[in-house]
Amino acid sequence: MEKIEFYKVVNKLVLPLFTGSYIDGEEESTSRDSEVAFGKKNSLLIKPSKADEYRLILKRGQPFQTFEVNLLRAILHELNMISEMQYEDDSYVTVLQENAIEKSICSSICDGPDTVNTMFGIINELQKWAVRTYEGRKVAIGIILNTSVDNGDDHASINYYDIINKDFFALLSDGENSYVEFDKRGNLLGYVQMDRIKKAPCIAPYEYESVARFCNERRIGIVLTTYGDFLIFKNRNLLFSKRLGVWNVYSHEEVIQLLSNRGSYSLKDIRRSIYYTALDTSYAYSGGCIVYLNKDTAEQALTHINAHDIIDEKYFEMKKNQELETAGKLYGLKSLASVEAMYNVPYITFLKEQNCVKAQSLRKIIHGKTFHELSRRLRQELVSMDGATVVDSDGTIIAVGAIIKIEAGSEGGGRLAAATTLSKYGAAIKISQDGIIKAFAPEKKTNKIKLLFSVG
Repeated sequence: MEKIEFYKVVNKLVLPLFTGSYIDGEEESTSRDSEVAFGKKNSLLIKPSKADEYRLILKRGQPFQTFEVNLLRAILHELNMISEMQYEDDSYVTVLQENAIEKSICSSICDGPDTVNTMFGIINELQKWAVRTYEGRKVAIGIILNTSVDNGDDHASINYYDIINKDFFALLSDGENSYVEFDKRGNLLGYVQMDRIKKAPCIAPYEYESVARFCNERRIGIVLTTYGDFLIFKNRNLLFSKRLGVWNVYSHEEVIQLLSNRGSYSLKDIRRSIYYTALDTSYAYSGGCIVYLNKDTAEQALTHINAHDIIDEKYFEMKKNQELETAGKLYGLKSLASVEAMYNVPYITFLKEQNCVKAQSLRKIIHGKTFHELSRRLRQELVSMDGATVVDSDGTIIAVGAIIKIEAGSEGGGRLAAATTLSKYGAAIKISQDGIIKAFAPEKKTNKIKLLFSVG
């Protein structure tokens, strides 16, 4: 593959797959170097073939994982085969290249060509349902590919390509609680009801926990949602998704680790609950903002939060002292007296006198629990409120739906501006309404704001 073509392919097909990745230049290479290798500090080195004398440097916030290296190798193998065919029709090549990404995803989690071809074929059949409706509505479809079962070439069996395109198939599963199961060759096995699945550790959006638990190392879950998204589950995790026409890879544990940011004091239960909530909010398509403060910066962060939004008494007292100190410096005695009259009351009295109905309601709903002690559903609903949910290093919820006083010159929408403003004090996560999760945090040495990670 020519160098110009390789750059084009990487920018168009590879970078979108690994959300948040970018080309950080290139370096010299020899024939002894492999086509894909780990580089320094969250980077991968890639080139079209061993003979090429350069390698592109791919970087992103979170580290690349071994399964991602294997996926990239599969992608390069497929793309090189297409390049060697030397098609003159660019539109035809584009279709083949896009199919190469899906074929490589299948190859990275399937054992043997039969299973790869079956999974690839099922996804292609489901693509047709992604752009059609049943009785005027979009449908969700769930399929289990059981790679441990092979019913052979039994002529009496029913294969996926015989039924997926039929209208009745749209009613056989809902992509959350019910699934149709096929063997490794695509022969129909039966029906699986997910509410009967035993609990086991998994990482997936809340609505898809059951299928994630069911999909161990022998089963692959393929879901088409009513939004037209594709989700791929295996090893009890959400591994891949296709959203807005772009495939994405998930590296959950690495992202959870990154949320510790500067502090070893950070509890993994809190980090995990924050990431899970970001994932749930992403698939609820509601948008949201979560700020996870460092231990030594919580008081500083309060300067950007209105006292009426604070739902923890300890942090209200800190905010009260800030307001009184500021009033004493900036205002005359008359103005200072009005500020003192507002704040020099018990916290509960302040909430009643200032008519802080939202803060009072949230205190009753949260009932003194820390963020990671709340249910996943409640956490997702809290974070989906307009404004930011702010949590300290111990999991104490400082504010929910807080309208942040952003700094002058902040760019982007309200949630992005709030996230970048509060990211000086910890890890600030912005979840856009199209599902993209981006986290920001300060550099350890320079304190400049950096993109901590990006997840599709």
